Amino acid sequence: MTRAGAPTHGAVFLFDVDNTLLDNDAVQADLSACLTRELGTACRDRYWTIYEALRQELGYADYLGALQRYRLEHVDEPELLRVSSFLIDYPFAQRVYPGSMQALARCSALGPTVILSDGDVVFQPRKIQRSGLWDAVQGRVLIYLHKELMLDAVARRYPAQRYVMVDDKVRILAAMKAAWGAKLTTVFVRQGHYALDQKEVARWPAPDVCVEAIADLARCDQR
Repeated sequence: MTRAGAPTHGAVFLFDVDNTLLDNDAVQADLSACLTRELGTACRDRYWTIYEALRQELGYADYLGALQRYRLEHVDEPELLRVSSFLIDYPFAQRVYPGSMQALARCSALGPTVILSDGDVVFQPRKIQRSGLWDAVQGRVLIYLHKELMLDAVARRYPAQRYVMVDDKVRILAAMKAAWGAKLTTVFVRQGHYALDQKEVARWPAPDVCVEAIADLARCDQR
């Protein structure tokens, strides 16, 4: 729904979720341990193969979708129900990075904070809600298939003179910078396996700002 007549802000702060505000690598490690415990190593490896193929197909992570596809190959495996419950009931609040809430609070004093994430329409919002991040941004949550392609929609909902995008993926930051130019400040957070992949990072133009951890953003001068 377009927000007709929405006020134009001086600045709007956009935050990614996975490996930016929340340690998604740790979530994956916990899921892998659950799969090993419930299904064994061979089935665990098969799940991740399906997951990766689905990620390549869709362009975003779909944990539940991968589980559904795995189920098609194992129609009589009740242990899958426990894996499903593990995902749905996962304590995401325990995986929020130290300083994430403070960074959101710091930025909210300068302009609206908005979560801008890629993901599916079921598990990703569940993650954001259970982590406490949904409430931290007062429900200003946008989840798209490819967020870097949805900037016109973002601007319609949250008009601003300038934007700040905080993300762990330089590819996303570069795409958004190419679209919005000088009105966007890109902030690269060096957390998670994408951010630590030096070859991947070197492929793209340098972001405007780099921080080692999301907690550092709470101390930045963002004027």
